[in-house]
Amino acid sequence: MAEAVQEQTKELERLEQAAEEASRPEEIQRNAARQHPPDVPKNFKIWFVSYLAVAAVLGAAIFLLDWKESLFSTLTREKIHRYLLGALGIVALLTAAKVMEVFVISRLRNTVSRFNLQRILRLAVGVAIVFITVSVLFVNWYAAVVSLGLISLILGFALQTPISSFIAWIYILARAPYRIGDRIEIGEARGDVIDVSYLDTTLWEIGGRHLSTDHPSGRLIKFPNTNVFSRPVYNYSWPLFPYVWNEIKLSIAYESDLNFVATTMQKLAEAELGESMMKKVKLYRDLLARTPVDDLEVQERPVVVFRVNPNTWLDAIVRYLVNPKEASGVKTRLTRQLLTALNAAPDRVLFPKSNLR
Repeated sequence: MAEAVQEQTKELERLEQAAEEASRPEEIQRNAARQHPPDVPKNFKIWFVSYLAVAAVLGAAIFLLDWKESLFSTLTREKIHRYLLGALGIVALLTAAKVMEVFVISRLRNTVSRFNLQRILRLAVGVAIVFITVSVLFVNWYAAVVSLGLISLILGFALQTPISSFIAWIYILARAPYRIGDRIEIGEARGDVIDVSYLDTTLWEIGGRHLSTDHPSGRLIKFPNTNVFSRPVYNYSWPLFPYVWNEIKLSIAYESDLNFVATTMQKLAEAELGESMMKKVKLYRDLLARTPVDDLEVQERPVVVFRVNPNTWLDAIVRYLVNPKEASGVKTRLTRQLLTALNAAPDRVLFPKSNLR
């Protein structure tokens, strides 16, 4: 049973990767047509020469110290020698990290992967620098470990939330409940993810208390990464199906020509959305057929349904798929087109006309 679940999980990950690549065919084509790797940044040469110069100075100082042993006492010479070796190790580490960032990470096509790997690399470099510094300052590692253990124990109680947020950051990188650029909703926060740091996540808010649409409000929302452990995350940008269902509801009288209303609303919705919705649903169906939920019914064209309103008319509802970041604009344009077309046939479409509307 466990092996079957693991196999399904791996299959789903492969499907997500395939859907992510297929969801932006024009971007994939541009990347595939790229003939040469990205140019090396101009400031890289300055950084590289600076690192080499500092390393040369440190190497020369070590050579001079070994050559002229009489300049300092034995204890002082060993201490200076240890400091110089530590500084040289840090310079070498920074040089290697810069080379990796420029020639490896920057050449990745996936923007989210570049962002995450840069954060991980900088964290690893920071930990390595701390390790080198401790090695240089404390010759007796036992004393250093005891001292750091006591400090860590004290800080552990004082920094429980930041530590939990850092662990949550690792979870976000590993499990990817959301990534940079995703539109999510977590708790009362809703917006586009613009940053996932070691301790918190930043959203560019959409909607909010001052707006009734999905337009950006201009405000930023920050929350600790630990929220991902305690609150459900609604991700509107899941690569396997990066669309949401949306509806437009119009109230009409019982005497209206329902067939005409349904045909008109469906035709206008299809014209507005184009063939992209149908292609995406077909792709989704192919991927879904390889999962345990392949019996799920997904319509590839807009659907019109009628519901009885609690008042004295019917609700004509057109349901369609749309990219969540385009939902507001599509709804506005489609509502105008629907009202124009239906009002043009007053003998077939009757709208409620009274103060009760």
